[in-house]
Amino acid sequence: MDLNRRLFLGAATAAATLTAPMLRAQDRPKVVVIGGGAGGATAAHYIAKDSEGAIDVTLVEPSRTYHTCFFSNLYLGGFVPAESLGHSYGKLAGMGVNVVHDWAVGVDRDAKTVTLAGGGQLPYDKLIISPGIDFVEGSVPGWSLATQTMMPHAYKGGTQAELLKAQIAAMPEGGTYAMVAPPNPYRCPPGPYERISMVAHHLTQSNPTAKILIVDPKEKFSKQGLFEEGWAKHYGGMIDRIGPDFGGDVVEVRPGEMEIVIDGEVEKVDVANVIPAMKAGRIAELAGLTNDAGWAPVTPDTMQSREDADIHVLGDASQQGDMPKSGFSANSQAKVAAMAVRGELTGSKVFPARYSNTCWSLIATDDGVKVGASYQPTDDKISKVDGFISQTGEDAALRKATYEESLGWYQGITSDMFG
Repeated sequence: MDLNRRLFLGAATAAATLTAPMLRAQDRPKVVVIGGGAGGATAAHYIAKDSEGAIDVTLVEPSRTYHTCFFSNLYLGGFVPAESLGHSYGKLAGMGVNVVHDWAVGVDRDAKTVTLAGGGQLPYDKLIISPGIDFVEGSVPGWSLATQTMMPHAYKGGTQAELLKAQIAAMPEGGTYAMVAPPNPYRCPPGPYERISMVAHHLTQSNPTAKILIVDPKEKFSKQGLFEEGWAKHYGGMIDRIGPDFGGDVVEVRPGEMEIVIDGEVEKVDVANVIPAMKAGRIAELAGLTNDAGWAPVTPDTMQSREDADIHVLGDASQQGDMPKSGFSANSQAKVAAMAVRGELTGSKVFPARYSNTCWSLIATDDGVKVGASYQPTDDKISKVDGFISQTGEDAALRKATYEESLGWYQGITSDMFG
């Protein structure tokens, strides 16, 4: 049966399948989802689809077209066009999700309402918050959101990636692209280093004498051996990394002068990609769900906030244990939360929570690598059960297959998110 027809019939014949008072539209339990990314859009999709109209689902997302942060590095490298990263919410609306394009600016947990920037209020029985990340003010001295056009972060989907690509294209011959990498924990652990790979790929074609400088506060990073092998193979001599042993953790930036100060030494650069320390998206903090570290602790089997059992926090904003902050993780967590919410509101069966994650990275043309794991809830956190990672020295056919696998994943997850 066609999905839209099934949803329609499910809503129209709910009296045959569900208990009485919840069947009238005005009496349906209300779920509000804040954030339309890999966590929020997936949760809204699955609650609407699997409840077959029994739950009133509202998704609050300011962007009419959502641009994924994942795969934006491939756009910088020239492997995918910008328009391929943009997705609309039309199919979710067609499935019965009430999509509200506005900012959520407040949560009254006692009244169980969400306040919108436009002045409206949305009541909820269950609230799902998946706001992604915001940046820690002052974590990179000299950088602020006011200077982000001069030194873009490009670590949220959308125009920042286009701005950074334009700046790279405008670099003088033999110029320097510098990245200030973030401290742990942060969104997509391999992401900054895939970006370095994609910028290097771009520059080898357009500006082969250019240099890349990574200023990194971390002693080590995700897939380090794989990236360093790939950089030596494809981009020999172009990339230099300064870690904490040489001042990578003592950094100041001067956007007006296009300078980076590393442990007192001034480096003049042509492009500065500054990725500050991160925290949960602002609405999680406004709702009183975050801890001193800026993240929202959750219970491992349902993704419920430890501060409020009627709120679930998904994806990058959550502090849940061993899972990395990634689009795959958020999508996996959303399905668990959606099942838990649906079970509590309609009495449907809830299965034991299981989680998984895979992060693919492209190093050069057809040179893809990956890391991943499966997880399960324990008493205090989501715990890693087993994992895998690409190996150095793999043959070209396997690396190409890994890259092609990532393309299939992107198509699959965006369909899972947006219907």
